[in-house]
Amino acid sequence: MPITYKIDKDKRLVETTGTGVFLKEEAAAHLQQLLNDPDFEPNYSLIIDFTRMERFEVSEADVRFLSEWTIFAPTARRALIAGSDEAFGLGRMYEIIREMKGESGIRVVRTREEALEWLFLQS
Repeated sequence: MPITYKIDKDKRLVETTGTGVFLKEEAAAHLQQLLNDPDFEPNYSLIIDFTRMERFEVSEADVRFLSEWTIFAPTARRALIAGSDEAFGLGRMYEIIREMKGESGIRVVRTREEALEWLFLQS
């Protein structure tokens, strides 16, 4: 799964896009890459765009593994844009696991507009 990202320091936003096949190992490597990026801040918001994913080769255990390892602050807002029902279901699983850990700032949405609305919603 090729993963690209950009960090917008002015907007305090990380935008990640994945294409091709989603694999646990590549997702974990991406988290490590972000963690090592000097422009990354754990309290930034995040958009993950899964609309270009062709398929997901992950198990429920893989989703649980990735859900246990978070590099974002518990208060950071995160939006996952799902382009398929499979992506939506996997994203919801991630969201629920993080909610059980006390985080309420994660949403799975269908469009970029919904993601931006959620991320920049006034609290």
